[in-house]
Amino acid sequence: MPESPYAECVIKSFKHNGSVHRVWLENWLVPAGKLHPRHAHEDVWVLLNDHTAIVEADGKEWVSRVPAVSFFMPDRWYNVVALIEDKGIRYYCNLASPPYRYGNVITYIDYDLDVSFMPDGTVVELDRDEFFKHKEMFRYGEDVEARVEAALLELRGAIADRAVPFGDEVVYGYYEEWKNTNRNRTDTAERSGRS
Repeated sequence: MPESPYAECVIKSFKHNGSVHRVWLENWLVPAGKLHPRHAHEDVWVLLNDHTAIVEADGKEWVSRVPAVSFFMPDRWYNVVALIEDKGIRYYCNLASPPYRYGNVITYIDYDLDVSFMPDGTVVELDRDEFFKHKEMFRYGEDVEARVEAALLELRGAIADRAVPFGDEVVYGYYEEWKNTNRNRTDTAERSGRS
């Protein structure tokens, strides 16, 4: 089978104390040449998955039910997962440390606070109670709290302005191109297997 231009990656989120929070086992990194110009300009890492296995901190494993396009911005204290659902794209935004990449693994620290940007334009803040609980439990400190709160304001501004990485057409474009690339690889492999 011809080699895919998309690199396979694992995404691992941790808690502030270093314990594993959640692991997405099969994701595909969009190659630099296929990035949207705005994403390339801002060094955004874009990953795709579709029904990937996810492992929770307690070892329970489940499979995601919808395709997702994830956006990691190396200088931002949040990341965004565009979930491609029947009613449209729902952007699930994690307040988190900037990502770190080593080899085929992308990691970040999840700071509990989340924002959901719904297909109808509604914006909902989630898990503030969990943020306060873990702030005490893991001793986040004033610096981390200030960075998370500042990132929350920045994120809300990006949503309001539909700034990077928010844009349904771009999300659908990434997903369709990735799907077509995989379909073409499979078709080529099947043809070469028959010859």
